[in-house]
Amino acid sequence: MCRNCTNYTRVSEFVIVGFPSLQPEYFVLVAWFFFFLYVTTAVGNLLLVVMFTLERSLHEPMYIVMVSLALSDIGFATVALPKLIARYWWNDGSLGFHTCFFQMHMIHYFGSLNSLILLTMALDRYLAICFPLRYPTMMTNQTMAGLTLFCWGIAHIFPGISTISFTLMPFCGPNKIIHAFCDTMSLKSLVCVDTSRQYSLAFASAMFILYVPLAFIIFSYICIVISVLRMAKGQGRMKTFSTCATQGCIISIYYIPRFFVYVTPFIPNLTMTPDKRIATTIFYSLFPPVINPFIYCLRTKEIKQIFRRWLQKRKGVMPTKHGQIVAVTMSN
Repeated sequence: MCRNCTNYTRVSEFVIVGFPSLQPEYFVLVAWFFFFLYVTTAVGNLLLVVMFTLERSLHEPMYIVMVSLALSDIGFATVALPKLIARYWWNDGSLGFHTCFFQMHMIHYFGSLNSLILLTMALDRYLAICFPLRYPTMMTNQTMAGLTLFCWGIAHIFPGISTISFTLMPFCGPNKIIHAFCDTMSLKSLVCVDTSRQYSLAFASAMFILYVPLAFIIFSYICIVISVLRMAKGQGRMKTFSTCATQGCIISIYYIPRFFVYVTPFIPNLTMTPDKRIATTIFYSLFPPVINPFIYCLRTKEIKQIFRRWLQKRKGVMPTKHGQIVAVTMSN
């Protein structure tokens, strides 16, 4: 415990340091890199949301959960990246005391939300493949919308407990956060008192919200594989495998890097420098939101068909070559 905790000067703001070993001549390049990541994430996921809104053929449970994941990815990138970009573009890494805790809460909130969305995604595929006759009545659009709203609400619980407990603790020392954003790990080292109890609670909560859903996801996909292998060979089996492979890619990208980061402290003679830890965190936090829209477009037949139809309509409005375009389209 700290001494004289009643006579400390409370920190009024925090400063995002980012990569501590990065030389100033690379600041602008790094800022442009994160700006490109943010624009790509926002535009790619927003395109999926617009497509879902305009195309009634996509108003199905599977696409409802995909849109929910796209909105969550936009939210995470919006919370995490603007201040990091400002830190390297204008050397402005300062965050107000409560603003930092708000960012910490939202960072962990969207992480928890993504885990619950992936759980819902796996549940949808499990019911669709293992109980195909009952699926239309068990998983309607209204049911999926209700599950999605439930995930968006309950995801606040565990991050909220951690955020409140850390907000009430004294911060009387350094205020520089050696990270890309405010989170539990970075703020723990700035508290003036012993945080082992609070950190253990936060760590246990994170493990629960991440790996309890993962356990069900693994179980559901084992059941799915068994059910698919029992199917007669043909197009139905390939379509099922294709749909599951799309979601399997998304789930793998989300969980595998996190697992590596969490087990690193328990591996003897394996340590991570602050720069490596920040780079790994940024990878598993920002790579899935960037790559998810491309996975949807490349792996989902319905979305590829919609894109193709949109492109053909766009070409069709050109009056001088309208006939040629129709002829080319029909010949293919």
